[in-house]
Amino acid sequence: MKLQLRYSLTIFLLALLASTHAAISPEVYWKVKLPNTQIPKVIKDFLPQSDDVVPELKQDNNNIQKKVYYGLSGYIAISWHDAATEEYLREMELHSNTDTKEKAATKYDRRVLKKENPSMNCDTNKNELRQVTDDLKDDHPLKQYFLLEEDLEKGKAISFPSLLNKNEAPFLPRQFVESIPFSMKKISEILNHFSIDSGSKDAQAIVKTIKLCEEPEVKHKEKKICATSLESMVDFSLSMLGTNNILAITSEVEGETQKSQRYTIEEVEQIADGDNMVCHKLNYAYALHYCHVGGSTKTFMVSMVGDDGTKVKALSVCHKDTSFWNPKAFPFVFLKVKPGTTPICHFLQDDQIVFVPSK
Repeated sequence: MKLQLRYSLTIFLLALLASTHAAISPEVYWKVKLPNTQIPKVIKDFLPQSDDVVPELKQDNNNIQKKVYYGLSGYIAISWHDAATEEYLREMELHSNTDTKEKAATKYDRRVLKKENPSMNCDTNKNELRQVTDDLKDDHPLKQYFLLEEDLEKGKAISFPSLLNKNEAPFLPRQFVESIPFSMKKISEILNHFSIDSGSKDAQAIVKTIKLCEEPEVKHKEKKICATSLESMVDFSLSMLGTNNILAITSEVEGETQKSQRYTIEEVEQIADGDNMVCHKLNYAYALHYCHVGGSTKTFMVSMVGDDGTKVKALSVCHKDTSFWNPKAFPFVFLKVKPGTTPICHFLQDDQIVFVPSK
């Protein structure tokens, strides 16, 4: 009884500190707000350490300051926002690991598919897009980012790129990142803060990420936030799921293979059915996550083994309502289905987190 009272008092005091905005660590904030939820390793590995004064100024092994942290990112999983264009397809190809980056960058230069233009002939647009996507064979890994729920079946063999991500962006304390602007209106100030050349690749990545974050929500269908800190991610999960009894889960990969290969499904376990929140780690100067709730979903943990022996527990989210997705988005092009007709599923890399109410 004494232990229970002591524990309750400790939690109360921590909660009081949090409510008064005292400077507590992101890890303690998580434990206060989500006391029954284990922090995923992919978060814990990138939390600030006690000896980090200004984490984003730490240097890598080559003694070169890293300006922007890159990974496979969540852009592919969020591609339902945009129409399929050759530019976007080429970017996805760069991450597929089936060709060299040089081949991938020039593979589609024979055809230039312009972005949506009201003056462009619609039939021509469709024909050119079909020609581009038909170049990708049915077993091409890019097509396997997206699949139908019926494809999640024990014994089935599917091919897709590695679920390992290498985005090592550190989490920074909320009070630190809130002092840094995050808006296209302040882009010059942001680039100056991180000493990034406005004409560089890093600047382009910063601009792309902020533009994605500033896209409007789909009314009545999606709620989203770009969480600039772990604290804001936790707060958003609580407001969206309506409970602090939550599971935070990620994909798990045994081994270090980065190549695309064929996997055989050994077990499919349904984790949740209903609203969930997914957080995709984006390319930025610190840990930044696109967190969103986009209608009713089913969440599965899919155990698989690769041809090279790599074992994967892959999170798959199946979106039951796709009626509000862009009708020209990649999933519809690849899977040859129409919006709102069937659930569409996708796998998540191991640095993307799914929050679901715990049973």
